[in-house]
Amino acid sequence: MGDTQKKPEKPLITVERVTELSPADLNDLCDATDAAIEGGGGFGWVKLPSRDLLERFWRGMLAIPTRAVFVARLDGVICGTAQLIFPPRSNEAQSFAATMTTVFVAPWARGQGLSRMLVEDIERHAREEGISVINLDVRETQEAAIRLYESMGYTLFGTNPVYARIDGKFVPGRYYYKVIDPALQ
Repeated sequence: MGDTQKKPEKPLITVERVTELSPADLNDLCDATDAAIEGGGGFGWVKLPSRDLLERFWRGMLAIPTRAVFVARLDGVICGTAQLIFPPRSNEAQSFAATMTTVFVAPWARGQGLSRMLVEDIERHAREEGISVINLDVRETQEAAIRLYESMGYTLFGTNPVYARIDGKFVPGRYYYKVIDPALQ
């Protein structure tokens, strides 16, 4: 007897750098941001900002020349993001290092490997731009992110017991770096 059931298709997952967002993409990114904040991983936001504020935030991030914005898509829908912040040109002493920030995947899209893909794309782009070291910081409550960063070779170099305040209580933070230039390893 023939098999009449179709195998479920694997979701299409992609990561890309964006320099502009269509209205639909901006809406998807704001929805993903809302979901991440509600899920406790809101890269600084604890309470949901208004949609207008969120849209202005994302448009502003795209307008900053020292930032590269990356998005993760699940079946074409933006579900996560990460940013790479380059040092200002006036900072010659630290021109080799960039900071990764605003890394999240909406709860409904987790478990697909998108966070790892975002970090890998950030690292690739940073190397192409001549960056040798990536720095990042994260709340200690972001256990999945900490596991990801440590599994990808990020080195813990410090902690801060008063890193963030959520619901009136301080949450510690962790600081990491990774040397991504093979010549320095």
